[in-house]
Amino acid sequence: MTEITNLSLDLIESILSHLPIASLIQASTVCKLWHTIISSSSLSSLHKHQHKPWFFLHGIHNISSKNNQSFAFDPSSNSWFLLPTPQQPLHYPNNTSFIGTSSFFFITAPNFVYTPILHPLVWFSTPPLHFPRINPLLGVFKDGSFVKFIVVGGVRFIGNLVDIEDRLDVEIYDPLLGSWDLAPPLPADFRSGNSSSSLSSALFKGKFYVFGIYSCFVSSFDLQLRVWSDVRVVRPSGVVFSFLISCRESLVLAGVCNSPSGSSFTLWEVDETSMEICEISVMPHDLLCSLFDGDEDERFASLKCVGLGDLIYVFNEDYHRMYPACVCEIRSGRGRGGENSECYWRRVPQLPSLMNRFHKVVSFCSNVSLHSILGEGQHHGLH
Repeated sequence: MTEITNLSLDLIESILSHLPIASLIQASTVCKLWHTIISSSSLSSLHKHQHKPWFFLHGIHNISSKNNQSFAFDPSSNSWFLLPTPQQPLHYPNNTSFIGTSSFFFITAPNFVYTPILHPLVWFSTPPLHFPRINPLLGVFKDGSFVKFIVVGGVRFIGNLVDIEDRLDVEIYDPLLGSWDLAPPLPADFRSGNSSSSLSSALFKGKFYVFGIYSCFVSSFDLQLRVWSDVRVVRPSGVVFSFLISCRESLVLAGVCNSPSGSSFTLWEVDETSMEICEISVMPHDLLCSLFDGDEDERFASLKCVGLGDLIYVFNEDYHRMYPACVCEIRSGRGRGGENSECYWRRVPQLPSLMNRFHKVVSFCSNVSLHSILGEGQHHGLH
């Protein structure tokens, strides 16, 4: 029998690339050779394409930031991890527009700062936004070899006061110039004062989509041309509220529907050109019921939904239920209309028992690289 130490480096790398991240972290401590292989950019690239995005929950305690906590769920190992908690920067009130997306935590007011999710040791700052704001939509996208930030909507923040009437220009951070570029604001159909509490967003094929959770208005911002599309309405029959998710193959709408037979949580594939929708899955009823304690009419109001790649997470942000969650994996086939898509629903394990009580939860999905976990070459991450 051939021992693993006698195998070629390429073969060892290929074998290790199939391990869950938690196992790779342990394997990296076996010997210097394995640590070198696991830390290499080539294995990180292999692993990125074979493993699934993580689900992040950051709990915010309004009174003391010391009680804030961050958790990550790795679907490949079906495990939760307690992460290092970012310390609140000085002179920033706790719970002031704290956002998480695409490997970063952000605070957008009074100044714009960000830090890597997995190693939040230092907050990096950019020049001030033209319009400091709270609760905006925020996206992270690649432009060539550089990462840029886009900030959309939100409520203007002026000296600890807010102005809900001002329609704020889109702002895009260019790391090469070290400045924020201005672009047209959200179309007027999205009423002024709209924030992330009433809107969802999705980055898909070079466009930043904004969707009204309750209004069902949708418009996309072209990241190259920097113009907004006409506003459309995408409202499935019976929908109460819904979220727009960017999946690997298509946009997906996910939301609660009422019908004569009862309430359901449904997924629809969205054609990004015509904005036509096609139902692809309904969450099993027993799984939906497991997210709640009773049959109150308002029980669905605490449901939230995030997703990335082939995964869509649905969870209850009510602390009393300890944030129960489930996940749907979409395995897409060829062809339009979802007829070849297969959806697999399952319950997510309960969060660790050492969780604190929170007043607010920030949730999002993000791809995770081995480099970011092992802390190799950590910097501000914009190139």
